[in-house]
Amino acid sequence: MFRPNAIGGALTALATVAAGVFFAAAVSSTPAVAAGTGTGYLHTNGNQIVDSTGTTVRLTGINWFGMETDNRTFHGLWSNNPWRGQLDTMARLGYNTLRVPYSNDALKPGATATGINDFVNPDLIGLSPLQILDKVIDYAGSKGMRIILDRHRPTSAGQSPLWYTPTVSEATWINDWKMLAQRYAGNPTVIGADLHNEPHAEGTNPAATGACWGCGDTTRDWRLAAERAGNAILGVQPNWLIFVEGVSCPSGGLSNVWDNDPSNDEDCGWWGGNLSKAGQFPVRLNVANRLVYSPHEYATSVYRQTWFDAPDYPANMPAIWDKYFGYLYKQNIAPIMMGEFGSTLADPKDKVWLEKLMAYTGTGVTGMSFTYWSWNPNSGDTGGIALDDWTNVNTTKQAILQPYLIAPSGGGPTGGPTTGGPTGGPTTPPPGACTVTYRQVNAWQGGFQGEVTVKNTGTAAVNPWSVTWSWPSGVTLGSGWNATVTQSGTTVTAAAPSHAPSLSAGGSVTVGFTANGTASTPATVKLNGVSC
Repeated sequence: MFRPNAIGGALTALATVAAGVFFAAAVSSTPAVAAGTGTGYLHTNGNQIVDSTGTTVRLTGINWFGMETDNRTFHGLWSNNPWRGQLDTMARLGYNTLRVPYSNDALKPGATATGINDFVNPDLIGLSPLQILDKVIDYAGSKGMRIILDRHRPTSAGQSPLWYTPTVSEATWINDWKMLAQRYAGNPTVIGADLHNEPHAEGTNPAATGACWGCGDTTRDWRLAAERAGNAILGVQPNWLIFVEGVSCPSGGLSNVWDNDPSNDEDCGWWGGNLSKAGQFPVRLNVANRLVYSPHEYATSVYRQTWFDAPDYPANMPAIWDKYFGYLYKQNIAPIMMGEFGSTLADPKDKVWLEKLMAYTGTGVTGMSFTYWSWNPNSGDTGGIALDDWTNVNTTKQAILQPYLIAPSGGGPTGGPTTGGPTGGPTTPPPGACTVTYRQVNAWQGGFQGEVTVKNTGTAAVNPWSVTWSWPSGVTLGSGWNATVTQSGTTVTAAAPSHAPSLSAGGSVTVGFTANGTASTPATVKLNGVSC
C-alpha cells in the first residue's frame, strides 16, 4: 500500500473483513499457461514497453490486494461475487494488468488462506495462497491480462522502510523471488517483479537509517539492493521485467524541518515515489532492456502535501511529477509504470489531481503505464474501483480512468484459421467431429462444480465456437468461466470469448461452471449445433 512523505502522519489501516466459511472438499490447481496483452514476454525500448514482436504495449492495470495481509489471499473472496466474476469485471472495464501484492508470510510452507466464502468460491477450498494465485494467474491469462507480482511487505504485520527486517533477511527476500520466478517460468502471463513496496526514510538527518538512493551504504542503498535482487531474478528468469520503485527521501533520513537548519532539509516525496536520483544513479541490470521504474503518487486523501495548497495548484503538479519521476520518461531513459495512485475523491482537489495526473501520463499506447490503487473497496485511504459489494463499480473514478485504459488482448487458445465460414458466419463442424469429456470437480449440499471439455476432432477450425448442453429441470447455473456461459430453460450455452473465438483442428476447450441443484452430468453436448 501507500504512505505519506517524510513528515506525514499515520494513515488509516486496511480494513479486515471477517467472512463466513462453508465446508467443501479441496480441489486441485493447474499451472497457468496463457499470454496477455501483446505477444510473448515483454522488454523495454527507450521509454516504451514492447512485446516479443517489438509492438508497443501500455500496461493499464489495477491492484487487487490481500495476499500481503493476514488473510494471505485476495480480499473480497468473502463477498457474494465469485473470484472469476471480479476478474471478468476488471477485464471488461479495460484493466489489462493485475498487480498482486504479497508478503513473504504467504509464501511459507504451510501458509493458509482465510476469509473465503466457500459457497461462492468452492474451487478454492483447501488451496494454499500460492495455489490460489496460480488459479488467478491462469484465469487472468485466459482473458489476455498480464500479472505483476509485488513484494509488498516482509510480513503481514506491515510495511518496512528497508527490504529486510530482523526476521526476514535479504537472502529470504531474494530466494523467495527466485522461487516465484522459477514457479512461473515459461508462463508469459506473469511479466515481472516489483521488488519491494515503498522503500522509505527512517530516522532524522543526519542520523538516517532508512532506504536511501545512491548513498553507497549497502545496508541502506535501495538502488544497490534492487540491482542485487533484480540480477538474481534475471539469472532464473531473464525474460521478466524488473520494476523498481523510488524512495521517499534520497538520504534515507527524515527531514528535520523543526531544527531551523536548512542543511538537514531535503526534498522528500511519497514513500516509493521519489526517483529524483535515478538519473544520476541508475539501476544496472545484467540483462539489457528489463528495467522499468515504478513510482507511487497519491492525493490529499492520503496526506495533504504542501503542493496541494500552493496558490498555483494544479498548474504546479506537472513540474513536481517531472522532478520525481517524469524526467526518466521524457528523457527516454526508461519506461514509467506508476504502481500505485488513488484517492477517495472526497476532496474536490483530489478529482482535479486525478484528472491532471492521467493527462500527464499521456494517451494511447505510448503513454506511461500504470496500475491503479485499487480494485478493493476496503482500502482505508483511497477506497476502490469496486464498491462495498465487490460487484458494482465507482463510476466517477472509472469515468476519469476510462479514456486511458487499453483493454486486454490475446490470451486463450490459439492456432488455426480465425475466419468464419464461407459467408463470414460461424463454422459448422461435420457430424461426429467433436468429442466431449466431463469431470465433476466438487459437490456440496445444494450445488456442484464441473468442467466440460470439448475437443475439435475435425480437420478445420471452428470459429466462433459455441458449446451447448442440457440439464435436468431444477438444475441452474451459478457461474461459468473460459466462455460466456448462460442458461435458458434446461439448455446451457457456453459461447467463445471475444479474445479466443477459434477452436483449432485438434484443439480443445474446457468450460468450467458452478451450478445449483443435484449434481448432474451435462447431456446432449453439441459443438456449434452438432452432437459430439
